[in-house]
Amino acid sequence: MYRIIKLISPSTPLRLIALCVVISSLQGCTTMTRRYDEEQLIPRYVEGNFERNEFSVARGDDVIGRLRYLTLEKGDTLPDIARHFSLGLNGVSAANPGVDIWVPEAGKRIVLPLSFILPDAPRKGIVINLATMRLFEFKGNSESPVVLTYPAGVGTEERPTPTGQMRVERKVTRPTWHVPTSIARDHLKKGDPLPAAVLPGPLNPLGEYALYLSAPSYLIHGTNKPASVGLRASNGCIRLYPESIKKLYENTPVKTPVSIVNQPYLLGLSDGVVYLEIHASAEASDAAEFDRVYAKLKTIEKESGRTLDWNKVKNVLAEARGIPVPLFEIRPGSRKGGAEPTEVRHPGKLFGRPELAELKADSWSVLAADVRDKIDAERLSAIINHQGPQIPARVIAAADSYRVVAGPFSDTREAKEAIRRLKIDLEIDATLIEPIKRERGGEKR
Repeated sequence: MYRIIKLISPSTPLRLIALCVVISSLQGCTTMTRRYDEEQLIPRYVEGNFERNEFSVARGDDVIGRLRYLTLEKGDTLPDIARHFSLGLNGVSAANPGVDIWVPEAGKRIVLPLSFILPDAPRKGIVINLATMRLFEFKGNSESPVVLTYPAGVGTEERPTPTGQMRVERKVTRPTWHVPTSIARDHLKKGDPLPAAVLPGPLNPLGEYALYLSAPSYLIHGTNKPASVGLRASNGCIRLYPESIKKLYENTPVKTPVSIVNQPYLLGLSDGVVYLEIHASAEASDAAEFDRVYAKLKTIEKESGRTLDWNKVKNVLAEARGIPVPLFEIRPGSRKGGAEPTEVRHPGKLFGRPELAELKADSWSVLAADVRDKIDAERLSAIINHQGPQIPARVIAAADSYRVVAGPFSDTREAKEAIRRLKIDLEIDATLIEPIKRERGGEKR
């Protein structure tokens, strides 16, 4: 039997993901949230393919992209939805309070927060906003500016990503990870000794591409834990999905400037409409950042001669859904509310979704848990499936319970390694299931 309390310790990336499950289950939709959904997020038509990462920026505008809707299907998880649409887990979860991260309800319509207010920073090179956990790269010229954007995983509270001005010092494909002493010490305490260097391959946390920054020991790199993108889960580096870092690597020359900011309160203008986007709860508010945005709002109100609905601002602050919300028009005839949201067709296959090989009786496998509740079993199975590298897991119905079984594994060594990782990463005491061997005639022995 596994204990769910063990899954919410913040000491490892996957436990951080599990913590999001608890947080999302405690969040409720306020009256204002429902009104905002009903009045402003009504899709007008269905679309299939659309751009997720590259947007043109209209002169004088600060808002890119468009909100979209997706109806969930059985077996979906928010990490898989997030990766397919190039979003971070934090963004999808915050935009859809109350939706189970690992076992969301089939038929539930969720918001895809594919609209972003650009950070308040010079639009040159790479800009990373730690509060939104998103990277922006500016290309083109003043006449035809283009921004490339990707979700990111950032440093934990204990090992935060530094802010400030940097540059790309060098680029490396298939980098070797030279393990910092502090990280090696932490893993040793958990009974997980690391080598001095981890060579390229599935166990390397840097992935296939890395951009080394001028700030010593900090990188923008890929990851073998894609479910951690959009979380405060790294040791200070910036993590991108494998497909995102490949694009960034190809598009970014050495010496590209990198600006890292922390802006949870974003104010933007698009086609004469002022938008507000919040990424911090009242409990985690930054007084200085809030004062900066408040002063800008007062200035816009004064210069436009139009009265701002401060109750609406208060509601947006209270929700902190990370969605650009239109506040008011600064000139008559502005487009109200921006581009209309659209309904997205559910993909036939979600990109990057963990796949499972057939589990046969003559395969090595591991029993991770035996629980009464089916949803609990499905949730744990999904969490295990999204380990990095993946530990394949599924739910098998028993007589009066549900078994979470990991596998198949090619031999006892692989199965025992999975047991070790389940213990270290999730504090699960798993047991080995030996294969059932068969005689030539089909009788088991």
